[in-house]
Amino acid sequence: MILLHPVTFSFQPPIMSLSTMSEARIHLHISGRVQGVSYRSFAVREATSLGLTGWVRNLPDRRVELVAEGDEASVEDLISRCWEGPPLAIVRGIDVRREPPTGDLDSFRIRY
Repeated sequence: MILLHPVTFSFQPPIMSLSTMSEARIHLHISGRVQGVSYRSFAVREATSLGLTGWVRNLPDRRVELVAEGDEASVEDLISRCWEGPPLAIVRGIDVRREPPTGDLDSFRIRY
């Protein structure tokens, strides 16, 4: 075991600036049992917790459509969380389309 004197050891995490973080945008179509199970509320909560902007809505064909934008790692994390969904959801598929970020979104909300 190595013991370090607190005065001689310091750790500073790397500083991440907005200019070093890669931005990404995704457009998802989520299929399965994803309507009537609070999927949109789940998506808003998860995306907001990750600091993403965008929107989510139900489609007439029983799928959920979602657009999200933000730092690349958070966008990827949201895709993983969308596969899990809320407790009553059964996600059978997610069509992922990557798009260039536009910066035109200022929050994450449900569209009707």
